[in-house]
Amino acid sequence: MGKSSASASAFLRLLLLTFCAVGLLYGREVNIVEGLPYVDVDVNGENIRIERIQDTSHKLKNSYTKTSRPTPPFTIQPFTPIKGVRTVTELDVIYFIRDKVSENEGLLIDGRMPRWYRNGTIPGALNIPFSMFAQHQENPYVDQVFTIFGAELDEDGWHFDDAQELLVFDNGPWCQQGVTLMKHLIALGYPKDKIRYYRGGMQYWQILGLTTIKPKEGVS
Repeated sequence: MGKSSASASAFLRLLLLTFCAVGLLYGREVNIVEGLPYVDVDVNGENIRIERIQDTSHKLKNSYTKTSRPTPPFTIQPFTPIKGVRTVTELDVIYFIRDKVSENEGLLIDGRMPRWYRNGTIPGALNIPFSMFAQHQENPYVDQVFTIFGAELDEDGWHFDDAQELLVFDNGPWCQQGVTLMKHLIALGYPKDKIRYYRGGMQYWQILGLTTIKPKEGVS
């Protein structure tokens, strides 16, 4: 074998080893979508990586493995429970966190009661329990929450031109907490076109092995 052939062979071996090393370092069997293994987002100054559990034998062991709940109250929600409010997927939630929440242009709202929220939520979520708005008249929480949402109040009432886009979720298709929250907000004047609904909720999010966090504290 000549010098040129030996050099070429050595180069090919080195190239193969390099590809193998890169594959071991960066290769993932479980991606969010092909070519997108994870999404890094900045939430309140903290970097959080949203990714899927890599163990392909992993199974849920919490209450989201449950198939049947008393109905009522755990009624299956329609795909579009409120006309004018867009229902979104897990990918939409991920991109919303990346493009809206991390840029302070949108709010991800966990509409469940605080005990659910404390057990785990989607990264970047703010807990606004549906029960906060059960009383529409003279509700002490409205001013506080709508101000957080970016609405403006004057003598004519609330204005939502500069209000944040909201993406609301709850436990999943069998849960009505998020839908109830959206109905309360709309009854108080919040525009439907500024609200999105993630019907899959925590159950679908966890079934797909996506990152969850246990918050230090919530709004309640």
